[in-house]
Amino acid sequence: MANLNIVLYEPEIPDNTGNIGRTCVATGTRLHLIEPLKFQLTDKAVKRAGMDYWKDVDVTRYINWQDFLEKNPGAKIYMATTKGRRLYTEVLYEPDCYLMFGKESAGIPEEILKEYPEACIRIPMVEEKRSLNLSNAAAIVLYEALRQNQFADMKLEGQLHQLSWED
Repeated sequence: MANLNIVLYEPEIPDNTGNIGRTCVATGTRLHLIEPLKFQLTDKAVKRAGMDYWKDVDVTRYINWQDFLEKNPGAKIYMATTKGRRLYTEVLYEPDCYLMFGKESAGIPEEILKEYPEACIRIPMVEEKRSLNLSNAAAIVLYEALRQNQFADMKLEGQLHQLSWED
């Protein structure tokens, strides 16, 4: 059974957090939010992006990075950053690992990344671009971790519906 976790460090855009929350519900993933947030979780944008799923998000808030570390001792964390040495596909994701993403404007702070250089992973992009959208990046890495864990506890059979082009 996979008990994956997504960690957002000081998220700034409510739509991204809402989208990620919706993805968490659809995949049975826990969401961890490290404050300060640049919005309220009651904002319409969060709820609109999360749709009717937001009420079902398993979310925990932390007052800062230290609070997160204290409440999750021994957590195996993978930090998505453009500074990562390894591709996100080159690591083996434990069933209970934490996938961490930084704030939209600046990513994960350099001082945190320097403490955990082996935890840093990256998603390949063309060189001229700065970064991917936060919710897209979270989905990309999460689904790789889910794939490696054989999509544990996810419905795989009986979901395909045949398309009819005659309708």
